[in-house]
Amino acid sequence: MKFLDEAKVYVKSGDGGNGCMSFRREKYVALGGPDGGDGGRGGDVILECVEGLNTLIDYRYQQHFKAQRGNHGMGRDRTGAKGNSLTLKLPQGTQVLAEDKETVLADLTEVGQTIVLLKGGNGGLGNVRFKSSTNRAPRRTEPGLPGEEMSVWLRLKLIADVGLVGLPNAGKSTFISAVSGAHPKIGAYPFTTLHPNLGMVRRMDSELVIADIPGLIEGASDGHGLGTRFLGHVERCGALLHLIDGTDEDVVENYRIVRTELDAYGEVLENKLEIIALNKCDALLDAQIAEKKAALEAASGHEVRLLSGVAGLGVDDLMNVLFDAVRHARAAEAGEASEDFQP
Repeated sequence: MKFLDEAKVYVKSGDGGNGCMSFRREKYVALGGPDGGDGGRGGDVILECVEGLNTLIDYRYQQHFKAQRGNHGMGRDRTGAKGNSLTLKLPQGTQVLAEDKETVLADLTEVGQTIVLLKGGNGGLGNVRFKSSTNRAPRRTEPGLPGEEMSVWLRLKLIADVGLVGLPNAGKSTFISAVSGAHPKIGAYPFTTLHPNLGMVRRMDSELVIADIPGLIEGASDGHGLGTRFLGHVERCGALLHLIDGTDEDVVENYRIVRTELDAYGEVLENKLEIIALNKCDALLDAQIAEKKAALEAASGHEVRLLSGVAGLGVDDLMNVLFDAVRHARAAEAGEASEDFQP
């Protein structure tokens, strides 16, 4: 299934049905009077967050969605039927934005969450509604009110526990394939990953969802490379795992580039819990590992984990740290975390 995290759609709620003008015409019933019924209400446009979706591909080839209009009123005081509502099924983490791509109209974060985006138009009144003591045979009706319409942007921000960040070719895809059942594309060249991948890690009664984000470059927060489009996918992560390619000459500069982009994106990423890991340590000598680890710790002020996704070096220990970090991050959101946690 092709991954699509952004789509523009046009939605319209149903128009209300028109009121009916009708008079009773029955044998042996004199002066029957008006009996035109009201029109039915138009259908709503409803957003529903459902389980099992992780892409907006359903909205790539169909962009126009209209709810059913209400039926017109009928004689014998019959009210027209309400139009069927239209339900857009969206993956968890979808934001609905106005056409300016800035105003958030809805944010679907919980499975089962439903939001009425547009309400259907009310049905018009039939002529029986205008009967009075002075107007026994009204010939007045009202048309149904039109439904609401608008164009909106759907933007998917993946909901994961851990987001993998780093420069291109830092080994993020290799790591997620080593710890989960995900099988992302892996290659010895930059930008192998062109769209986010999700991996599920299970430990006894605990689960951890890891999002593999395409590699960042300098200026990503300003739209360079794959830009801010994929930085948004780590907004909802509980913690960040920053992988640094240990085979590069200047690992401190690599760390600084990504850290600068995260800080420039905004406070939502700037204050995320970050775990730093020096990757591809199987290709380094012990002296090189010690030197680069010390340099990174001095630059970041945090402990640096040693890792090799290919050889499995440090993977289990790092996963234990990630489980603890996510547990702390979720507790912090609920206001129950201790302040002395150190990843």
